[in-house]
Amino acid sequence: MAPSRSPVAEGAPRGGLAALCITQTTGWGVLYYALVAAVRPISEDTGWDAAVVTGAFSAGLLVSAVAGIFVGRILDRTGPRALMISGSLLGVLALVTVAAAPTLPVFFAAWLLAGVAQSAVLYQPAFTVISRWYGPARIRPLTILTLAAGFASTIFAPATAALAGAFGWRGAFLVLAGILAVITVPLHARYLNGQWAPTSSGTPATDHRARLRDVRRSPEFLGLQALMVLLGLGLYTVTLNLIPLLVEKGADYSTAALGLGLVGAGQVGGRLLFAAIPPGVRLPAITGTAACAVLLLAALPGPVPVLMAAGMLAGAVRGCQTLLQATVVADRWGMHGLGTLQGIFAAPLTAVTAIAPAAGPLLAAWLGTYTGMSYAMAAAAGAAAVLAAASLRTRP
Repeated sequence: MAPSRSPVAEGAPRGGLAALCITQTTGWGVLYYALVAAVRPISEDTGWDAAVVTGAFSAGLLVSAVAGIFVGRILDRTGPRALMISGSLLGVLALVTVAAAPTLPVFFAAWLLAGVAQSAVLYQPAFTVISRWYGPARIRPLTILTLAAGFASTIFAPATAALAGAFGWRGAFLVLAGILAVITVPLHARYLNGQWAPTSSGTPATDHRARLRDVRRSPEFLGLQALMVLLGLGLYTVTLNLIPLLVEKGADYSTAALGLGLVGAGQVGGRLLFAAIPPGVRLPAITGTAACAVLLLAALPGPVPVLMAAGMLAGAVRGCQTLLQATVVADRWGMHGLGTLQGIFAAPLTAVTAIAPAAGPLLAAWLGTYTGMSYAMAAAAGAAAVLAAASLRTRP
């Protein structure tokens, strides 16, 4: 199905991209990376098992995946301002509830609420806003946005640890809730569209809904979604479990931790290189490189520096994958109903990122080693590459 060419770009407000960079960095730092940094003090203070604390976070991500479908529909109908302000305020409420949680069930419920907030303030609505603002010129601002948000962990992980040391983990989350409110709510109110421009002239609503239904049920949409799920599963499961994999292959813990850090450096490089990949070959190039990187991590026994370089390559592909997810729907189906389609498209991908940290150890236990797990994930990435090659042959 040929993409609809309207609506055209809305026109970004002056300072709008900078504002979104700030709110995305803050949102990712507070609603995502803060808990990762606070698992240990939470567990030590409450006696709750660290795996259960992390499980609350993963459950929130699964809620975010489902909620994102509805967020996309709301975004198309109302525009981003009210939606993303509401998401910020919901995030503040969730973090205050986290800080005050007297029991594990309340803590769990607070992170489920945070998952809804994540769906309304993090990448998916921001990607739609950027695409509507810039239209065909969206690659550069999307790259800038993801590069800026890539510093969220660098800023907020140590900040959360410092706050927890100074005020306890409960005090830390109260401070973080205040930061989220003070930074994101006014910027969303000032710079985001109150409503979108009319999507088209004279297109009946029934025709618009029918088109969206046809797109999301089409073999091309479903195949592309399956490809991205396999790609994300292969990349995230291996890279998020890179430390035990490298230790299994002879690295000491500190070196393995450095290897994991280099995955993040690779992501930055991948995002910078994304625009240089010709659009017509992005899918096979990215999926093929992913399969090779994961296979190298599985097959090579060493030396450790070479394995770390393979990890950086996998990180670079992860960086490209983020921008591919941000652009591929609009590239193929235009901007009519982009929020709805983006929300549906991204839901299983968000779910994969939620289960990947636990999937690695489970597969390693089942297959006997982390190397065996890596071979399985190389097969998943390879299947994505096969689907990409097939889609390239079938497109006109």
